[in-house]
Amino acid sequence: MPKMKTHKGAAARVKITGSGRLRRRQQNRKHILEKKSSTRTRRLDRDQDFDNGDAKRIKRMLGI
Repeated sequence: MPKMKTHKGAAARVKITGSGRLRRRQQNRKHILEKKSSTRTRRLDRDQDFDNGDAKRIKRMLGI
């Protein structure tokens, strides 16, 4: 059976921590920031963890 290919779209959006958890960026932080409040943009700047079911699926996409 051939090797499994990495899903490059997922690989570009996901970072693996030292402990093996998956982290992602929050949406709505790229543009049109002028109308969003400072509190909201600060909150959106934090990285997010995946839910367990999603993390399992993404790990499979990344070949981990």
